[in-house]
Amino acid sequence: MNATTKPDGYGALIEPTTLRIQRLLPGPIERIWAYLTDSDLRSKWLAAGAMEMKVGAPVEFVWRNDELNDPPSKRPADFPEEHRMQSRITELDPMRKLSIAWNNSGDVTFELEPKGTGVLLTVIHRRLPDRSTMLKVSAGWHMHLDVLVARANDKEPAPFWDGWARLQQEYDRRLPA
Repeated sequence: MNATTKPDGYGALIEPTTLRIQRLLPGPIERIWAYLTDSDLRSKWLAAGAMEMKVGAPVEFVWRNDELNDPPSKRPADFPEEHRMQSRITELDPMRKLSIAWNNSGDVTFELEPKGTGVLLTVIHRRLPDRSTMLKVSAGWHMHLDVLVARANDKEPAPFWDGWARLQQEYDRRLPA
């Protein structure tokens, strides 16, 4: 890993509107790929939604963040219990890379790289439209990836919304205004 790899740390802006965040997960790579592409597994850390493995294929993500930990923490008033987003796959290299057009808030790329017995997952979210979105998205990716790390290690994740609220304040201090 090079000096810019932070597999357990905070995301960082690599361009003014581009966030990169990484996590080191237990392998094999096929298992982590399934957490990205299988609706049932993805629903345990991010959002449900069937995904046809084909460039241009539509994807509907369905977030139910209250279901990511038990008991759930208190959801902020301005977030619905369920959120749906229409997207599409823009790039696909099975077991290595998956890029998705993230409706109204840029594009997201997931990259997988073997690291010993583990897998380095890099999430790059490009073209974040404004600072408010950037703070919500940064805290969101951080918390969702922490949930994925817990699930991939067969552990119960920390309360999602409590962590998200704390992380949004942290990212407000860390990211340039």
